[in-house]
Amino acid sequence: MLQQPLAAAKPPPPVHVAIIMDGNGRWAKARGLPRVAGHRAGADAVRRTLYACRDLGVRYLTLYAFSSENWKRPPTEVEDLFGLLRLYLRRELAELHANGVRLRVIGERSRLAPDVVALITDAEKMTAGNTRFTLIIAINYGGQAEIVAAARRLAEEAKSGRLDPAAIDEAMFERFLDTHEIPNPDLLIRTSGEQRLSNFLLWQSAYTEFLFTPTLWPDFGREALEEAIDEFHRRERRFGAAGE
Repeated sequence: MLQQPLAAAKPPPPVHVAIIMDGNGRWAKARGLPRVAGHRAGADAVRRTLYACRDLGVRYLTLYAFSSENWKRPPTEVEDLFGLLRLYLRRELAELHANGVRLRVIGERSRLAPDVVALITDAEKMTAGNTRFTLIIAINYGGQAEIVAAARRLAEEAKSGRLDPAAIDEAMFERFLDTHEIPNPDLLIRTSGEQRLSNFLLWQSAYTEFLFTPTLWPDFGREALEEAIDEFHRRERRFGAAGE
């Protein structure tokens, strides 16, 4: 009797997926709704995508929630965005914790409202021991500012004599970034068809695979994520090595 061939082993998923969540406003405009409705629908997409990542074996998910440039948006929209963030942290934290999700927030907190900082601090403390999955949310984050801040801290260490400048290398520099102890992203997805990084994870994305999808963020979910991971698996990652 002929034996059936064994099914090919499915390649492992990317360890770390990063997403620039774009298109909330266009999603709302296409439906004749206010922009805040698009942001609310985007919050639902966050929930879908987070648990889809976890179920598919991804270990880290970083979401670009609010850039350092987003303060230029109308004040009412900024207020709506932080209102949704407050709601998310209050409503979802218990479930995240129960499901073994660790929450980390990257970005400059000095400009955030005190109650938002308190919510973030409490959420990080509550989930610090969770190891099943890590959700990183970038709030008031800019990649250039992050690199400058890391360089400044290294300069202060060298000036004080605690660090020999000759010892500074890429690995040491990474220890001064917001994302220290987090692996660099394997796959970065931007929704809505835009094809730029918009100051997101500039250092960390040196060898990341980029995928730009026309799907608007509120429509993103498990199916779109699986398609992105399938495309990731079709690529050959050489990390600077010569190709054939």
